[in-house]
Amino acid sequence: MGGGSGLPISWAGPPATDPSTMMFCKVLQCSAALVLLAGSVESSSGGSTGPFSYDLSGSDLTELYNKRVHLAEEMRRPLGNLPFTLGVFSHCGVRVTLDDGSRWLIHKGDGYGISSQTVATDARHMSSRWKVIESKDFEGTKTVSDLVGAGGTNYRLIGENCHDACDNIMNQ
Repeated sequence: MGGGSGLPISWAGPPATDPSTMMFCKVLQCSAALVLLAGSVESSSGGSTGPFSYDLSGSDLTELYNKRVHLAEEMRRPLGNLPFTLGVFSHCGVRVTLDDGSRWLIHKGDGYGISSQTVATDARHMSSRWKVIESKDFEGTKTVSDLVGAGGTNYRLIGENCHDACDNIMNQ
């Protein structure tokens, strides 16, 4: 029941009333997540990543990015082979349904893209391990490009990770 830090996994830390204590707890959680992520780089389906494989490129990709988003669903799945999701011990993405009925997963990860670490992937690649957390009807007021941009281009474990990208996308 312990991690490499010597603290039990269920340790909640000191009371989170002081801002410095809250930052300490966030850093501790993210450090623990980094340990898990180091051994668990994976794609949206939950498998290991290989060479880049693109569903769309060129004008088809531009067309996708200009499409209107109607429904956005914040989704989470376990990291690697973990059987559960728990806060930062999960991967977060936003599945969008477009005006043509197609579904795409917008998510962020280290090494996911070339010019941006936030990417749109055909939702057909999603495993059954993904679960809906929250839904929002954008009523066509946002494009795929707007939401990918909200996810941010850079990836950092603290402050620019998949969970931060989900929050930014859903708060558009």
